[in-house]
Amino acid sequence: MRSILSTRRSIGTTRRGIRTTTLAVAAVTALTLGSAPLAVAGGSHDKDRSGYTFAVIGDIPYGSDQLATFPAKIAQLNADRDVRLVTHLGDIKSGSTVCSDQYFSTVRADFDQLRDPLVYTVGDNEWTDCHRPNNGGYDPLDRLTAIRRTFFPVPDQTLGQQPARVTSDAVDGYPENVRFTRDNISFAALHIVGSNNGLLPWTGHTTATPEQTAEVLGRTASTIATLHDTFAQAKQRHDEAVVLLTQADMFDPTVAGLTFADSYAFQPIVAAIARESADFGRPVYLFNGDSHVYNDDAPLAAGSRWLDLYRLGTAVPNLTRVTIDGSSNATNYLKVTIGHDRRQPLSWTRVPFTS
Repeated sequence: MRSILSTRRSIGTTRRGIRTTTLAVAAVTALTLGSAPLAVAGGSHDKDRSGYTFAVIGDIPYGSDQLATFPAKIAQLNADRDVRLVTHLGDIKSGSTVCSDQYFSTVRADFDQLRDPLVYTVGDNEWTDCHRPNNGGYDPLDRLTAIRRTFFPVPDQTLGQQPARVTSDAVDGYPENVRFTRDNISFAALHIVGSNNGLLPWTGHTTATPEQTAEVLGRTASTIATLHDTFAQAKQRHDEAVVLLTQADMFDPTVAGLTFADSYAFQPIVAAIARESADFGRPVYLFNGDSHVYNDDAPLAAGSRWLDLYRLGTAVPNLTRVTIDGSSNATNYLKVTIGHDRRQPLSWTRVPFTS
């Protein structure tokens, strides 16, 4: 085990006019690395039928069988007359599927069948993990370029047959980091991935390459900037809540013995979420995929182990995290409705897929 990097990078004020942000990523050592019953969860159980409703999916399609039935699942989302927006939390393929342009094009064609706007958040399976031999042995940075080319060809616009306008960080090279508002709620889709946010060494390497490290630093700076802009807008608008959408499960309760060395690349982002949420003071919801098993909790509440792991000094009780089902558990979509309870503006239920 040996130290691999110690970097401090100052990110100046961007063309979007955000405040100067100092990003510190300290790399300490080379890394070692059942479906829950369907139920209503979170917020008030009394759904406001007139409220704005969006659907959340992720970690799908995994494997050829799910790829074959994915169009039917999209048709079911189209048929849900309550849903007005669909969000996909990344991992559009399994960890052993080849990362080919053809595969990406197939999924993009399926996405194009959605009648509602689609906000897609990038996962690690479609680029970070593509160095694996069973993924085709690609350069992950080449696959990231392909993902951006395929799924983000028009800056500041969602996918779907009725694309909606969003505000992205395309000007700085990160069109996938987007923010928007709906029904007095501010949303941000953030490119945060598993595999220690992309710093897990690639095949043939024992530490992250310089190119890999540079990518993570730049993307993390964009993510923190997008977070800041989202909360600044929410405070200015007096929004009732903030919703964050991301692939990585930075608070995976199923992993025992997790250490800072396993997850240090998440620390600046978790610290930013904690700082912005505490300052906002109203409900903040973090929806993520990655760990594949439904869960909702308050990951930074007093006494949480994550406060120590991420070296945070203050609890953040207004942050709620929701993990959606995925992979072999991708048997449902999460249907989220914005209500009018200021203490808990969101309620949600898991709707089974019928195919």
